[in-house]
Amino acid sequence: MKRVKKANNQGSFLHRLWVTVRQNPRRIVIWAGVVLLLLLGVYFWRIAQDLPSLTQLEVYEPELATRIYSLDGKLIKELFYKKRALASLDEMPDYMWQAVVATEDHRFFHHWGFVPQRFLKALFVDLITLSKAQGASTITQQLARQLYFGTRKRIDRKIKEILTAIQIERTYTKREILEMYLNHMYLGHGTYGVRSAARLYFGKDISQLSLEECALLAGLFQRPEALSPIRHPDRAKRRRDLVLYRMWKVGYITREQYEEARAKPIVLAKEEEREALGIAPYFTEYIRQKLQNKYGQALYKDGLTVYTTLDTRVQAAAEKAAKWQLARLQRKVNKRLIRTGKWRELVTKEDLGDRTYQQALADTAWLDSVLTEKAPVQTAVVALNPTNGYILAMIGGRDFSKSKFNRAVQAKRQPGSAFKPFVYTAAVDNGYMPTYELLNQPVVLFMPDGSRWAPHNYDGSQGGPTTLREGLRRSLNLVAARLVQEVVRPQIVVDYAHKLGITTDLPAVDAIALGACEVIPLEITAAYAALDNHGVYSKPIAILRVMDRFGNILEENVPKRREVLRAGTAYIMTDMLETVINAGTGVSARTRWGFTRPAAGKTGTTNDFTDAWFVGYTPQIAAGVWVGFDDPSMTLGPGNSGAVAALPIWAKMMKTAHDTLNLPVVDFEMPDDVVRLDVCAESKKIATPYCPKVLHEVFLKEYAPTETCPIHTGGTQRRGRKGHRPIL
Repeated sequence: MKRVKKANNQGSFLHRLWVTVRQNPRRIVIWAGVVLLLLLGVYFWRIAQDLPSLTQLEVYEPELATRIYSLDGKLIKELFYKKRALASLDEMPDYMWQAVVATEDHRFFHHWGFVPQRFLKALFVDLITLSKAQGASTITQQLARQLYFGTRKRIDRKIKEILTAIQIERTYTKREILEMYLNHMYLGHGTYGVRSAARLYFGKDISQLSLEECALLAGLFQRPEALSPIRHPDRAKRRRDLVLYRMWKVGYITREQYEEARAKPIVLAKEEEREALGIAPYFTEYIRQKLQNKYGQALYKDGLTVYTTLDTRVQAAAEKAAKWQLARLQRKVNKRLIRTGKWRELVTKEDLGDRTYQQALADTAWLDSVLTEKAPVQTAVVALNPTNGYILAMIGGRDFSKSKFNRAVQAKRQPGSAFKPFVYTAAVDNGYMPTYELLNQPVVLFMPDGSRWAPHNYDGSQGGPTTLREGLRRSLNLVAARLVQEVVRPQIVVDYAHKLGITTDLPAVDAIALGACEVIPLEITAAYAALDNHGVYSKPIAILRVMDRFGNILEENVPKRREVLRAGTAYIMTDMLETVINAGTGVSARTRWGFTRPAAGKTGTTNDFTDAWFVGYTPQIAAGVWVGFDDPSMTLGPGNSGAVAALPIWAKMMKTAHDTLNLPVVDFEMPDDVVRLDVCAESKKIATPYCPKVLHEVFLKEYAPTETCPIHTGGTQRRGRKGHRPIL
């Protein structure tokens, strides 16, 4: 009985509801509508919680690449998570926005961010085909999606996109929306925005693009990777031609323009122009590391602009010279390894594969490539402006893609005789003039490990009293060794080297006279530059200025200079180092490599030809070159001294750099505290008309001879005695 009653109750409820609906249909519809509206309201309210705020809409700050510029205004590197560089609509050809509007949204200037009929049509097609293939988004909707919501297709995301697009249209003008769209969208190969894409695909700035180039970029907005002209040139051309057709149909171009542009082939930038490493990769990585420590992740997305000291013309000269010389040296090294049989120690069985040793020897091209890979000759090259310390060029190794180790600033190598100018500088600054003589006779030196070493001159020569100028000109080890034993103690040499900017640990032992220590190429080059700059040391500088995306200066660096030597000492050292190039160990710069400008410098070679150096300067540029192997147990081979291995890079680089920059030929300026006198080669006093050999020599005024030669007087000649100064 209870069950029947319950069923009757249910039946009576349904019956009453049905009667009510029949009697009051309008009321029920109204209530249903109210409920539906409430549900929709709740739904839209929930969606609205995730919409971007007005503040977000009003502030457009996309991720931008940091751009690094050279001193001569060239873009040398971009750092980014998303490779994007902003361009205003005024900077773009009109063809650029016209191509995009014609293809992506030809009603753009006539809608308010959303086209209902276009949306409904796409929705109908998707329902019929049971797919999500149709695109119905306006340019504004696409921008909203990319800015805030991502690309996943969901109904709630689509509604958010529409609502945000409407709000964007209320916030910005049509031109502003177009500008944001053209700067924001992804265009393939890691690039965002038309400026970065123009540089990638055509090697041009956006302002320089032609009609057909703008059309090609506009075609990429649909599917940038699938339509890439680099990977799919045929697809890219078909898409470009379709964009041109749409531009004609919409009325942006004439039929003649369409036909002419359509007939043109796609011409892309050369592959090397798209190289991700950029110009001077060791230098830009040096910059990146410095900025990373200061700006962190902002370096890759805040669109900083970095102005540097590098001159791309000097860099190009350095790279050309280094590439040429390294190829020559590598051939010599490979031949020596093959001739001596040492190549077998480098080439493993895995390298050989199915080859026998005899077959490997017969395949000279293969063996040469393997040895080059196994034992690459490396280099470090640095060029500085001596007056302000600007780093004009930097090479940190043979190939940045294979080794990121920057030998110009990270390697510590023995300088050999390239260190001798520090010894001679200490002597000159303490009153020992170029005419001072020391015996060119064997000596015994103490090494950093306490052992004893009996060095010899490179040419095996010995002799009697030898002037400081002659000892430096010929790079005589015995004279330099006696200089630290009899004139300037090792600790004084260390102190002078540190004053001149050397920061590495320098052992205060006799062997320091011959470079038995370690230096960094950048630092020793900057030390020589102080001699060039009248005794004023300029700390090497790479970054001039960093600005944010709005042009505000975040940091600005000025040269840091300090006087470390009196100008007279620096000039006398320069004059002595000129002799090295004009008639000494560096003379091949003149005789073979044709560098004729006033210049000073010094060669350096370590034991067993492990390290080869040349460091030198003109009044305008100071440069240092190191050549060797990363493994110090390997040798460049007999005869590959600094003059043979390193100097050719220096001479060819300097010649090209000076000529390319159109630098005037100027001489080193003699300061007021230096005097040049004719002195007797024998007595070292002021020469008389009767002196058989006269030296045209420079002196600090306070140490210049004041007496005339007492030996060659025209009458009875007598031999004078030479005085000695105390050991310092």
